Amino acid sequence: MHVIKNVTGYNGRGETFEDTTILIKNGKIEAIGTNVSIPEAAQVIDAKGKVITPGLIDVHTHLGVFEQGIGSEGHDFNETSSATTAEIRALDGINPFDQGFEDARQGGVTTVQVLPGSANVIGGEMLIVKTAGTVVDEMVVREPSGLKAATGENPKRVHGGKGRKPNTRMGVAAILRQKLVEAQNYIEAQEKEDKARDLEMEQISKVLKKEMPLRVHAHRAEDIATVLRIKKEFNIDLTIEHGTEGHLITDYIAKHDDVSIAVGPTMTSRSKVELANRGWHTLTAFADAGIPFAITTDHPVVTIEHLITSAIMGVKNGLDESVAMQALTYNAAKHLGVEDSVGSLEEGKDADLVLWDGDPFDLRNSPVQTMINGEWVFTQQ
Repeated sequence: MHVIKNVTGYNGRGETFEDTTILIKNGKIEAIGTNVSIPEAAQVIDAKGKVITPGLIDVHTHLGVFEQGIGSEGHDFNETSSATTAEIRALDGINPFDQGFEDARQGGVTTVQVLPGSANVIGGEMLIVKTAGTVVDEMVVREPSGLKAATGENPKRVHGGKGRKPNTRMGVAAILRQKLVEAQNYIEAQEKEDKARDLEMEQISKVLKKEMPLRVHAHRAEDIATVLRIKKEFNIDLTIEHGTEGHLITDYIAKHDDVSIAVGPTMTSRSKVELANRGWHTLTAFADAGIPFAITTDHPVVTIEHLITSAIMGVKNGLDESVAMQALTYNAAKHLGVEDSVGSLEEGKDADLVLWDGDPFDLRNSPVQTMINGEWVFTQQ
């Protein structure tokens, strides 16, 4: 049992608090407020002068499947043998001992979604994990949490460069539609007869049955429009991943009020045509239009410890601090569909939190302690 008293901070829901006590028991927040009784057996931390936030959430990473520092042997995130590989699962490629997980804990990131890469039109299943643990099965928050798809230059380059479809954006969209139609036919056949299992079709069927969303890599405005068109055609749930040119069509995106966007990585170079219009103005444009969004590093494109840095840069360029914090906490949890358990400091939720040595939006400050499921997983030396 832990107690953190005299604490000031952000609750993740757009509000701040002062001189508050948090009681943590059995991995959950049991009580939070200004009149919480402190049990005698509790381990008490006086956090006066420090700032607390919910554990940060990065909604779009390749942690553990794109390892740092070991070269191609650690690149297990793109199965490029086919333009569609819905049957693969990121679960089977994660190395929990990847240095990125330690970097995440040190950076205050407690929950991440791990995705396959964007080389394929359909890349495979993803999952949500906590950033502490040695066996990925024991780190899982939700599996699967979505099916990865990608539009634009990456599938064109990887597969068109090998002389096979897709060579164009039209080809990318056609392949995605074709696989969704095949899955519709598979569902019908399964209902009518004892048809042999097909792992690829099983995975895509989960999207059509709304058992999980399609999460689609889309940078350019026309790719975002294509994604929203396909959503309407097949009546599926989806999120937009990256949304780099979303600021060019905010009015159109806002009409789709059930779509959330993971924005980023913005703290990177304009390395391809799709990133020519990347900038912090995308965040403020979405905020002004009331479009829900989360901020992502796309680790290791921008390394995971710079999730808070990305939010700071957003604030520097006009994003409200409250909105920025929600994009790393509660709104990020909603993007993933796990807001009932993580993303805010509320009674009954997982005790995932970060103690900072000062204002987290001041780049000079850092996490001093990170807690996951009621256990301290990082303490600054």
